[in-house]
Amino acid sequence: MQLYVAPGRALITTPVYDTYWRFAAERQALFMRRVRGESPPWTLDPILAAHRFTNVYRASDRVSQYLIRRVIYEGSQAPEEVFFRTILFKIFNRVETWEAIVAAVGWPSWKTFGYERYAGALDELMLKRITVYSAAYIMPNPPFGEAFKHRNHLRLLERMMREGVPNRIARAKSLRDVFEIFRGYPSVGDFLAFQFAIDLNYSEVIDFSEMSCVVAGPGARDGIRKCFSDIAGYSDEDVIRIVTERADAEIIRLGLHFENLWGRPLQLIDCQNIFCEVGKYARVVHPEFSGVSGRTRIKQKFVPRSVRLSQWYPSKWGVSVPDGLVAADPVPDDVLDATWSASAIPS
Repeated sequence: MQLYVAPGRALITTPVYDTYWRFAAERQALFMRRVRGESPPWTLDPILAAHRFTNVYRASDRVSQYLIRRVIYEGSQAPEEVFFRTILFKIFNRVETWEAIVAAVGWPSWKTFGYERYAGALDELMLKRITVYSAAYIMPNPPFGEAFKHRNHLRLLERMMREGVPNRIARAKSLRDVFEIFRGYPSVGDFLAFQFAIDLNYSEVIDFSEMSCVVAGPGARDGIRKCFSDIAGYSDEDVIRIVTERADAEIIRLGLHFENLWGRPLQLIDCQNIFCEVGKYARVVHPEFSGVSGRTRIKQKFVPRSVRLSQWYPSKWGVSVPDGLVAADPVPDDVLDATWSASAIPS
């Protein structure tokens, strides 16, 4: 099939392209069934049932939900404090690591930050052979001369804070500007800089449309190569935008039912992620399309943590989660200050 974009220019699809939309519809349906508290099985697709895939909407993922509700919107909303908490969390991108830091040093704050206290907490995890970093993506080691990567990452965050990055980002004119600020720091490549920008965009520090900018990660590039035999000279970012803008038409063409995020349509970051996930899915469904990764198996198995998944999204999005499905509000400053202890997470 050809996707005509401009006179004389068309993207040439493979069978994986239709699978992209079928995957998106069924993965979102699985998510919605879990959110509504339905009993398993949540899908009849054997691959989705057996393997772990991120949600269609990036903000719906377990770690993103924790970041939004329990990190970004709890505690001080001063830009430098929101930035500090967000990037501290995202460097490791692991709930258990965040909670270990909290248990060791108290509620994380730039105002009371002490490098050795934070580094010592992470040293303890490493000595106990407890995983510090998420396996979601590779975190390069910043070149700051410390013996351990986690210590170098704390130096990186410390440097950003001392160089006024939170205020620079608060004054940014676009999501691309935020990306460029992050991209200017050692070890922060294109993919990671964009992930940081999207995460901070969940907060009230900045408020840019998720349709304004996208950066293709390596997984998305792999998925794009599987979905298209020819992208007509367009960049991977162009392809993501073209596909995102065609979402409604493609869902209709294929006769699919797609439940959006309670009124929020797919954004560029979401369709970027779907390319990554369908690249993995195609390893089994379309093994004849090798993409660029060359991988042939899906490694991560799906192990459900709970049936009911409470949801909480930034109020600025206007997402109307039905009553009974929404998570409790974040803990406000006065309650957090009154109830916080170094050995407990506020619930």
